[in-house]
Amino acid sequence: MAAASLAGCGGDEPRREQALKPLVMKEQTSSVAQGTGGYVVTWAGVISNPNRWHFGENVAATVVGKDASGKEVVRMEQPLDAVPPAGSLKFTGQATAAAAPVDVKVSFRPARWRQAGRIPSAFVPFPITAPITEKLGNGSYLVTGAVGNPYQKAATSLVITALLRDKDGKLIGGASTYVDDVRAGSPRRFVLTVDSLSSGGPVARTDIAARTWGSSARPYEELAMSGAMPPSTVKPKTPPFTRDRGYQAMPVDSRP
Repeated sequence: MAAASLAGCGGDEPRREQALKPLVMKEQTSSVAQGTGGYVVTWAGVISNPNRWHFGENVAATVVGKDASGKEVVRMEQPLDAVPPAGSLKFTGQATAAAAPVDVKVSFRPARWRQAGRIPSAFVPFPITAPITEKLGNGSYLVTGAVGNPYQKAATSLVITALLRDKDGKLIGGASTYVDDVRAGSPRRFVLTVDSLSSGGPVARTDIAARTWGSSARPYEELAMSGAMPPSTVKPKTPPFTRDRGYQAMPVDSRP
């Protein structure tokens, strides 16, 4: 009976694993620009995790570029950060090719699943404040802003990714940068440059997201375990207005 019980437990494990839905590549784009050492291939994408209780770990993107004859001129495997439960991963990358690719495809290998140690609402997103996107004279775009930490524990390293979109919401480019030692109440400024776009634009919207760095869910879980900072309860220190600036007297009803 004990052997039968163990066999039954072992048989349940594959079913639980199969019940998990695979990651989905929701969007991808790429651009090619002439560089000093060849052609610079830049890509950006969004991977979605439909599983509410599991992180997708050890994910890697494979980027393949081919020239007009179908010959492979660039191939790169890019390790990606853990994809949070019921969330998405915005990522970007860059490589150099000797010849100009006319077709660039981004795929990824299946994730290894790890059950989250906290409920999904415990993984509070990192707030982005004061975002500015500015077009530079050379056609590139400068993206600046600040990232905060909503957790009690300091975030040792965060990845900031900016995705640029046209007026129709289509993804046309992106770039990433890193910030270190982000503490609660002390936002850190970030600056990044998007050098080329997959279309001429213009850029109508920029989506900016921050995430923990690393293929494992551990950094994000450690922050969640420390707990989120409570909402501010500090009373205003300035005196109230003598009269509400938004006040407007209603007209007197003179009907009989």
